Amino acid sequence: MPSLSLDESRKRADLLAVTSYDITLNLAGDDRTFASSTTIKFVARETGDTFVDVKPKQLVSARLNGIPLDVDELHDGRLSLSGISGEHELVIDAVMGYRTDGEGMHRAVDPADGRSYTYAMSFLDAAPYIFACFDQPDLKARYSVQVVCPEDWVVVGNGRSEQVEPGHWVLATTEPLSTYFVTVVAGPYHVIEAEHDGIRLGLECRASLAEHLEREADEILTITRQSFDELHRLFQIRYPFGDYHQAFVPEFNAGAMENAGCVTFRDPMVFASRPTRYERTGRATTIAHEMAHQWFGDLVTPIWWDDLWLNESFAEYMGNRVSHDATEFDDAWVDVAFSRKRWGVEADQRPSTHPVAGTGAADAAAALQDFDGISYAKGAAVLKQLNTRVGDDVFFAGVRDHFTRHRFGNASMHDLFASWESAGAGNLDEWINGWLRTAGLDLLQLDRTGPGPRISRTAPTTFPADRQHAMSVAYHNGIDWTRNALVVETAATPVPDTADRPVILDPGEDTWARFALDDLTVAALPNLLPTMVDPLMRAATWNAVRDATANALLGPSVALDLVGVALPHESEDQGVNALGKFALDQLAGKLHPDPVEVLRVLHLAAMRRVTTVAPELYVQLTAMRVAIASCSDNGLLNEWLAGNGLPAGVQLDLDLRWRILIRLAGLGATDRSNLGKHLDQETTTQALVSYTRALSSLPDEEAKAYAWARFTGAAAASNYEIEAAGLGMWDVRQSEVTAPYVSRYFAEVAGTAAIRAGWALSDTARMFFPRLAVQAKTVEAAQQVLADRSLDASLRRVLADQTDDLSKAVRVRQTFAQ
Repeated sequence: MPSLSLDESRKRADLLAVTSYDITLNLAGDDRTFASSTTIKFVARETGDTFVDVKPKQLVSARLNGIPLDVDELHDGRLSLSGISGEHELVIDAVMGYRTDGEGMHRAVDPADGRSYTYAMSFLDAAPYIFACFDQPDLKARYSVQVVCPEDWVVVGNGRSEQVEPGHWVLATTEPLSTYFVTVVAGPYHVIEAEHDGIRLGLECRASLAEHLEREADEILTITRQSFDELHRLFQIRYPFGDYHQAFVPEFNAGAMENAGCVTFRDPMVFASRPTRYERTGRATTIAHEMAHQWFGDLVTPIWWDDLWLNESFAEYMGNRVSHDATEFDDAWVDVAFSRKRWGVEADQRPSTHPVAGTGAADAAAALQDFDGISYAKGAAVLKQLNTRVGDDVFFAGVRDHFTRHRFGNASMHDLFASWESAGAGNLDEWINGWLRTAGLDLLQLDRTGPGPRISRTAPTTFPADRQHAMSVAYHNGIDWTRNALVVETAATPVPDTADRPVILDPGEDTWARFALDDLTVAALPNLLPTMVDPLMRAATWNAVRDATANALLGPSVALDLVGVALPHESEDQGVNALGKFALDQLAGKLHPDPVEVLRVLHLAAMRRVTTVAPELYVQLTAMRVAIASCSDNGLLNEWLAGNGLPAGVQLDLDLRWRILIRLAGLGATDRSNLGKHLDQETTTQALVSYTRALSSLPDEEAKAYAWARFTGAAAASNYEIEAAGLGMWDVRQSEVTAPYVSRYFAEVAGTAAIRAGWALSDTARMFFPRLAVQAKTVEAAQQVLADRSLDASLRRVLADQTDDLSKAVRVRQTFAQ
């Protein structure tokens, strides 16, 4: 079906003003379809033609002002409305299909108890799969929703819900919302109720997760209360949407979705096993992120998707800031430095890089591809810079003015910056052009040649810009690190006091750039990294190491040596996780010529960390996960699986048990029967997903065919199971078994657009891309597919990015072949 274009949205917004929606959803029928009845009241400002969006299994009837419309005129999800003017009432009755890909009205069956759960995911253009609507962000309206469902179900949504009779729920009329914020969460959910500062709070999850949510509720609600208090303090505008539900729902694609008054989260955030610190920090920042959206996104919404950064960059910045300042998770910026920044820096170097703002999204489908590390991590980083530049008083005065001027409406980037400038920020045009309007990132490196050390600044040739970097420089004096503040604003900036000393650029992670390590510093790192106290400086150093390795500026063997000496001393579990992923996914998987040696070094380093850190610290758990993933000793893995010989302080739970089983499967040291027995003992969603990955990891043709059937859609599977199959599909030690699937991927990937859409289409193509087939011929095969102009746009984006990553890996192999 065609995606709404920017031009179409502008024409429709000029013509229409939408007053209200009255929606009734009947979820009490079969497990494949549901009835949807929608009454839309709207005004056409002048006589014109337009269309309403509706994507049903069957369009039963449509009546405009009581006059039937021809339902056969529904084409590609659009029902034409011709020659309309003045006030209108449009009533549409339809039979809609439940979906299993995390979009539209998703329906999932819990393997733990066989009970069904539903939730509505209207983002980005999925609302017409739930109810008829004018689906674009700048046609806001009030919503009144009723839900008919089984009598043992609970219903929550954007407005306060009330069960008026068994199986019949009525939700209070909302404030004006964009279509993509509308949600209903319905099923036999477990509910926890609370209150804070006059706001009724709710937590929801599947019944089988009830004991875990009860255990986690105090932490979740504490973060919620602290975040509300901090956001109220900063914004000085009350939360505007009544009750506030946080529903943890099954098989959710994103981390969470900011539906006004009813945020939906992926339910693995209700931890069934012992979590790491970085997982808890990630949940805290997500809670604060989604809450910030209630103002930036929900209260004031971008006019069009090319300003999506107004949503995501701001929420990302506020989520991290609020978590750091107002909750116990004051390591939020460390987590950003070790993980989120690398996500954004990688995205900013790919062919698909784009400006933070004004991405030029021609249609909604194209906009979805820009929900990436640039819109989140880079956008948040530059907003943090702006806050430092103008100060809190000006920054939040401008934000408050923006909220007040556009309350329950829509706005653009220009509106926000006008508010900032009127609050005293001054002229920001140069800053906007360099940081928001221009894609790419500068390369900063220490140049020790010439009369004295200096930092050279090189902008990408395809995206030239004159960007100022306010940062610091740390140098080691033989005993300790000394920092000097510095502003890099020319192509070469002198750096005093650094001659013949190891230097780390931007140790506080203050700017957005790539950083190259000079030879003197690289040579000193094996001695300096283990004693580097500041976690932000360590993260900055590892960001430089990872980037240099990926760009063939640092040998993978050198990088592996650094992992081996640094990981046993890493004090942050975010750092242990980042180093483990770098070694497993990049060095062993793609870049290093000897993956067996990578695993040996990594396993020894991880075990040293496991056995030398205090058991009560999260670092031990993270290091144990790395040790399992890198272990090649079948006997040791089986001992651990039996609960024997575990390091002091390590407890075998559901998560660790399946990690061991997945590793044994990859080594060919277990079989389907044994995996099935473990699944029978733990019939949970987490176990089923892990079982899928373990089966797909077995080193035989049957296993790869099993995984491939989930890629092609020949076998039905949830989105989580498909992702797990993709993770298990490829293994560098199984290249003989997987070799035929490399060519099959490129022959069959285009066809997946016929069975999937949205996130599910892109994510599946990404997970199954033959990322470990690091050969020039793989790159050539990918380029042949990309040459097909009929290739789906979202698939083109995924393949272009993955091919670029693979090309870089080939270059690393060629550069360091010796």
